[in-house]
Amino acid sequence: MPLLDPAVLAIACGFFGLLIGSFLNVVIHRLPIMLERDWQRQCAELAGKPPPEEEPFSLLWPRSRCPHCGRPVAAHENIPLISYLLLKGKCRGCGEPIGLRYPFVEALTGLLFGLAAGQFGLTLAGLGALAFIAAMIALAFIDFDTQLLPDDITLPLLWAGLLINLPGTFTTLPSAVIGAAAGYLALWSVYWLFKLVTGKEGMGYGDFKLLAAIGAWLGWQMLPLVILLSSLVGALVGVGLIVLARHGRNVPIPFGPYLAAAGLIALFWGRDLNLAYLGLI
Repeated sequence: MPLLDPAVLAIACGFFGLLIGSFLNVVIHRLPIMLERDWQRQCAELAGKPPPEEEPFSLLWPRSRCPHCGRPVAAHENIPLISYLLLKGKCRGCGEPIGLRYPFVEALTGLLFGLAAGQFGLTLAGLGALAFIAAMIALAFIDFDTQLLPDDITLPLLWAGLLINLPGTFTTLPSAVIGAAAGYLALWSVYWLFKLVTGKEGMGYGDFKLLAAIGAWLGWQMLPLVILLSSLVGALVGVGLIVLARHGRNVPIPFGPYLAAAGLIALFWGRDLNLAYLGLI
């Protein structure tokens, strides 16, 4: 069997995705904490106060540990999916359950990496798709937890989308540039229209930047599909939360996860969905 057989490549990228998914769990948990600490240091500096004394904290330090008992996670307990199954979903130290989020993110990343390898192959588009997928997953879960879409991810993602389309990888460069501008302006316009009508802020600036990044990667032609899918799913989930979970109407619901999910759908099936829609009309 040849080394670059599509099935072999998809399986290999799937396993690689499990490892990346494990790292994304770290990013999802730690990056908001790192940003909050940085903001606190800046506030202290502006106020002329000494920065708060804190132990070093980054994506690599300290070692992962149980949030309940503080026990460090050993290397053999940090194998994607396998460790969760062997530990039966519980901390070996205190027996408290390990959140399902961790294996879910690992499995989702592995699945999407394998799918991307099967569809795009070992090409620039394939490598770009892996980076796009990782960023979408990290942003979706960070926004779900904190209602924050960090510039540390969205802005590099936007520039990377323009750069990767210099040779026309996913779309032409003019389409990518227009997509970035149109993506930002589309939600920016909705934001100000909603604010003028209701006096309230309906979304954050991070949503503008995320849609701009998706437009930079996939082109302006995908933006109507992304907006339609994200709005439809967001509306259905929002109504479901209000009706079934008694979610207060004034409690904000993050829009980033729906934009990210729609961006991933557009990455894999956007062209076919657009053609199918044009065929209907």
